[in-house]
This record gives sequence, structure tokens and C-alpha cells, in this order.
Amino acid sequence: MPMATPTEPSPALSLGLSTVMDNAEAGCDDNGTFCNLVTEVTGNKQAGLWTELLLGSPLKVLCIVLLGLFARFLIHKITARVAEGITSGRVGLGKLDDRAPTATAFLTASPILSARREQRAKTTASLINSIATGAIAAVMILMIMQVFGLPITPLLASAGILGVAFGFGSQSLVKDFLSGIFMIIEDQYGVGDIVDLGEASGTVEAVGLRVTRLRDVEGTAWYLRNGEILRVGNRSQGWARAVLDVGVAYGENVERAQRFILDEAEKLQQDQDYSALILEDPEVWGVESVSADGVVVRLVVKTAPMEQWKVARELRIRIKKRFDAEGVHVAYSQNAVWLQNTGAPAPSTPMKSQAGGSPDGTRSATTPQG
Repeated sequence: MPMATPTEPSPALSLGLSTVMDNAEAGCDDNGTFCNLVTEVTGNKQAGLWTELLLGSPLKVLCIVLLGLFARFLIHKITARVAEGITSGRVGLGKLDDRAPTATAFLTASPILSARREQRAKTTASLINSIATGAIAAVMILMIMQVFGLPITPLLASAGILGVAFGFGSQSLVKDFLSGIFMIIEDQYGVGDIVDLGEASGTVEAVGLRVTRLRDVEGTAWYLRNGEILRVGNRSQGWARAVLDVGVAYGENVERAQRFILDEAEKLQQDQDYSALILEDPEVWGVESVSADGVVVRLVVKTAPMEQWKVARELRIRIKKRFDAEGVHVAYSQNAVWLQNTGAPAPSTPMKSQAGGSPDGTRSATTPQG
């Protein structure tokens, strides 16, 4: 049996090399940059085919991977800068009144708002990074498949069909995620905010892409799906307003009572403990309503977010003490009592008779309830 010389390849190896050469030669004219270059320089077509096979595709794959990693690094770097701006308050805090520098300093250094901004920054950065990484990885895989000549059209068609099926099968889940993304990006509310979401109201404890957790005044934890939140009332964003409706008795001078109310509000604004909480000068809007019990005077004070209740409680105490010192009576409930005039002695309880009377000799009077 004659032995094959070392210079002659085996039949199997020859068949494999022939197949490789045929495949490389088929794509050399179209995409064979290395093949054409080496063939032109050396004048050897086989050398050009081997160069294209060994260097062309791997080098393209390497370039695709490096380009994808660079794009991911660049996006993460930009996201980190944006998150840093949100955490420091340069992004998303909003412009405050230039006339209240102390209030601006208070809002910037508030621990509640700092925690809220930090949580929003982390959530936003994580969301953007995840979406960018997934998109870049998908594009890289498709480009690498195209380099090796694999068909990507069936894969794209299958992905489109699966996407449509997934969208129809989980519409509520997709709706929750999309709503959560826009809520975070638009900064509708954050951790520590006091909000009214329709179904529940309270303090926001956690904001996720699918659900939001609230804690109401009774301590109950509410979990609301983001897709079901149709309206948001945020009492903690930018600034707040303390609104006090002070009832004054009918027999009192309303203008005099208004001066006392405004004077106490201005004194509170000058107080060192409350000056940073009040953003603008207090205002008395005048008589808000006239009821059967008395006259209601409205006082409004613009405050830092989530500080309106503290300011309102202190104002009520001060106004009460000032009314007691000045002898101003607040409004009280009254009942109408009809007494028949029979000539009997008048009762010992003082009553205020109203003008006019009934045709049968009765008269009307009012007495304080209780």
C-alpha cells in the first residue's frame, strides 16, 4: 500500500480546504477587503482568501464589540453625570423665589428632599443604563450574525411576532412599567413627598417601575400600580401654602380682627425659628364667608414644602392668645328659640332679641348653644 507523501494532503482535508476556499471566494468580491488587498499586493489569490478568512471576520467582530463597549461606557458616564446633578439639586429642584434666600438654602439642605433626589437619581440612572445595555447588546448580536453570513431576517420577524404577543398578553404590566418610567423622568413625586393619588393619600415610601408604596396617617401601607394612577396631587413640590380660616363673632369688628391676625402672622415671619419656613409675606385675603355662626376671615402664608402644617399650628396658637388678650370673640354656633310673650318675668339668662316678631305676639331670640 503506497504511503501518502507529507506534501500531499489527505482527501478529507482537501475537501475541507476546498469548501473553505469556495465559501471565502464567493464572498471575496463583495466584502473581501483583505482578500482584494492581499491579492493585489502579492499576486496570490489563495493568500488573499486565507487572509480574509483568518483576519477579516474576527477583526470586524472585534471592532463591533469595542464600539459597543465604548457606546455603553459613554452612556453610563452621561447617566452618572445626570444622576449627580439630580442628587445635588442642580436638576429637578426647580427655581425658587429670589426674594427668599433663606428658604432656598433650607430647601437645598432638607434631608427629606435630599433622600428623595437620591432615590430618584438612582432609579433613573439604573433604568437608563439597563435600557441602553440591552439595546446595545441586541444590535451587537445582530451585526455579528451578519458578519458571519447568518440570516437575521427570520430572527427579526420572530422577535416582532413575540413582541406583539407579549404586548397583548401583558398589557397591564407594560402599562405599569411605562407609567412608572414617565413618573420618574417627569419627577411627579418621590420618596418623602405627601401626595394624594385618588385611591389613597399619604407619604411616599418607595417608587418603583411597577408599583408605588404609600403610608397614610393611620400607618397603613398602600401599594398602587403605576398604570392605575390617573392623577397626582403633590403637596410637597416646590412650595406649599398654609390656609387658615378664622371665625369671628358677629358682634366683633372685622377690620380690627384682621389687623390682629395679620400682625401675628408677620411676627411669626420674623421669628428666627420660622423665618426660613415662610417664603413670602403673609396675606389676609379678607372675609371668606358669612355663615349663621359668624364671619370667616382667611389668612394665607406661602411656606416651604411640607412645612405648611407646622406654620398653621403655630399661627392658630398665637391668634388664639391674641384674641384672648384683646377680648375678641370667635364665632360660635347659635340656636333659634321662640318664646311666647305671656307677661311672665324675663328669664335670668341673657338673650339677644332679634328685630321684629310674629303676629300672635311671640318674638324670636337667640341663645348660645351649650
